[in-house]
Amino acid sequence: MHLDVGSLRDFYYRSALGRAAQKVIRDQMTAFWPAEKAKGRTVVGYGFAAPLLRPYLQASRRVIALMPAPQGVMPWPPGLSNVSVLSEETQWPLETGHVDRLVLMHGLETSEQPSALLDECYRVLGPGGQALFILPNRSGLWARSDATPFGYGRPYSLSQLETQLKRHDFVPEDHVSVLYQPPSTRRFWMKTAGFWEQTGRAIPAIMAGGVMMVIASKRHPPRRRGVGEAARVLNPLDVLSPKPAKSAKPV
Repeated sequence: MHLDVGSLRDFYYRSALGRAAQKVIRDQMTAFWPAEKAKGRTVVGYGFAAPLLRPYLQASRRVIALMPAPQGVMPWPPGLSNVSVLSEETQWPLETGHVDRLVLMHGLETSEQPSALLDECYRVLGPGGQALFILPNRSGLWARSDATPFGYGRPYSLSQLETQLKRHDFVPEDHVSVLYQPPSTRRFWMKTAGFWEQTGRAIPAIMAGGVMMVIASKRHPPRRRGVGEAARVLNPLDVLSPKPAKSAKPV
């Protein structure tokens, strides 16, 4: 099940725990993909990845935030030209092979069609492109609490996620766990969050991070016939054109 876009917005932008989680995840994402190296690239987020995309707005050729229809959409980023687009889960308004960097957060674990969604990820990703999958860790505390968005949907273990990615012609390249602090707003846990993050990353065999971040590239040619051979865009929104589409203007 998808959470409502309003609930996601309130967590990441209006709660102290959500803002702290956003920073930890975004910092790790920019460690994988430095913003200064995004020049000329198309960066796309799916699910509720908008909070992570801001570092790429200046340097990237295009930034697009796809938000699934069951979740709902909100204008983003505030104060700038809107780049968020409402889309069907498995029929994105993007051309085949035009995405350089793709990030999914609150998209795969909440989807009712995860297999078809991964096929759509494969379709839009271009040669040399990479996808970043951000998912609740089955062994972590965040997947066991409904106080955060990571407590909804299907949590994964690392082996489960990598197996699923390989079945859909992705090649896992790197991974890291983040959010080692408990998903609590109590002052002690919030003030010691940095300590738990450093400690957890130093001894991951003992402590389980709440969220997994897995980098993968597309296998080409695919092992399965027909995967990514043709675009399935039923209602093109021209979101990849140099000029923003009318439907993408702020409301």
